[in-house]
Amino acid sequence: MNSKYLIVRYIIVLFLTVCAFNGFAATGKWESKVTGSSISYTVTEAKRAVKDFADNYATIVYLENLNIKKIGRNSNAQDVAWLLAQGFRVIELNYAGNQHTVSPIINADIIAINDSIAKGNFCGYKDCSHYQSYVLFEGYRIALNVPYFKDDPTVYNTPEEYTVGDNLNMDIIYPANPAKAVPVILSFSYSNSYATYDAVKKVLTDENRNQRLKEEYTLAAFNDSFLEGAPANGIAWAIADHPKYCPWAKGKPVNGQPDTYKSYETNPDAARKVKSAVRTLHKLGGKLGLADKIGIFGFSRGSTAGSMAIGDRKIPDIEKAGFNIGVSDKVQAAALGPGVFDYTQIYNSLNDGDANLETRCEWAWGKLSENYAKWQTMGSAYLVQSSATAPVIFFYNTDDDHYYQDQIAHLKAKLDSLQVPTSTLVNYGKGHAIPQTAASLNRLYQFFKQYLKPPVVSR
Repeated sequence: MNSKYLIVRYIIVLFLTVCAFNGFAATGKWESKVTGSSISYTVTEAKRAVKDFADNYATIVYLENLNIKKIGRNSNAQDVAWLLAQGFRVIELNYAGNQHTVSPIINADIIAINDSIAKGNFCGYKDCSHYQSYVLFEGYRIALNVPYFKDDPTVYNTPEEYTVGDNLNMDIIYPANPAKAVPVILSFSYSNSYATYDAVKKVLTDENRNQRLKEEYTLAAFNDSFLEGAPANGIAWAIADHPKYCPWAKGKPVNGQPDTYKSYETNPDAARKVKSAVRTLHKLGGKLGLADKIGIFGFSRGSTAGSMAIGDRKIPDIEKAGFNIGVSDKVQAAALGPGVFDYTQIYNSLNDGDANLETRCEWAWGKLSENYAKWQTMGSAYLVQSSATAPVIFFYNTDDDHYYQDQIAHLKAKLDSLQVPTSTLVNYGKGHAIPQTAASLNRLYQFFKQYLKPPVVSR
């Protein structure tokens, strides 16, 4: 056997060994809206890939060499290797220090990335998971599927085969080995996770579990870049399962009518889950390089859920349920979009978009006139008791369903009467939408910076 053959064989073996350890890396160019040019990308597959129910790959799009200060002190190679070890496909986008890779300009690429994944083709890859793919800034890692509450199947009673409660989970995106602890913004998904029963196989399936980041219902559907863009402002983020662990148009009380809970969640179940999520985040935060300051970002049904975190009223039935009892459930600020905060207000005007509530809330709680106190306890406005409530910025468009404006006006008036700081961001877009312009995103980020006091990351 000649020496030339041995050398070639050695090189092949070495190459295969490296690939087996680190995964195979591919390279190419991606058109960046932020830089206005093609930037380089590198794709590395995990040795033991994590796949979702649809057999698509859990993916991290890792933004590196940005024009902001890097909070995490590990090298990018260290953090990418860690992500690969967790089973993620990692797509590194190299911005080469471009001057435009700052907030909120960078959000345009975050939107483009999520839209491409949702359409089924990002950097030539058609099998990125549509609900376990994340955009991470360099220096950040992810704690995936962190349990924050054990669900009670009897609350929504669907499907009937779902009798042992699942854990509700959250994903926490945190700085690795940070130079300074950073605050975090928590959001409750406006996509519902839930158990699904396969009538043919006669088993519960994973098909709709952990759906909190499903592109077609959340980030891509609304061009939502707020959370994933938060690290460019020195802020970490977390996304939690929506408290209604059930399809949004389903759910009924025991012995109640089918779909009684169509288009809303019930309490104290939802409030228990929200408070438990906040406590869980506080409990884990110190281990993950997070400061003790938490903000809430809520949109649509996620706003209804998130609003339950702001109030200061203490109710034993809520405070003593869930995980990490005794840990603080305090949040320091909240940005709340269109949502429902007080169910006693739904009849203020008819035909204004909340017909499901007008019909079905009575099925669940009896007539409002005869059960006013019970109806009150179902909404987050009831949990607001004093000036110890967290400051809130409300955002909405006036051409959205009118009942959202009514709900916001009512809660804002109560907060104002208690001298809780409030502000509004109005008509940043059209209809039922999330802010995505530079001006509106800046307004939201500045609001959180005021109350969460993140480290400065601008150069």
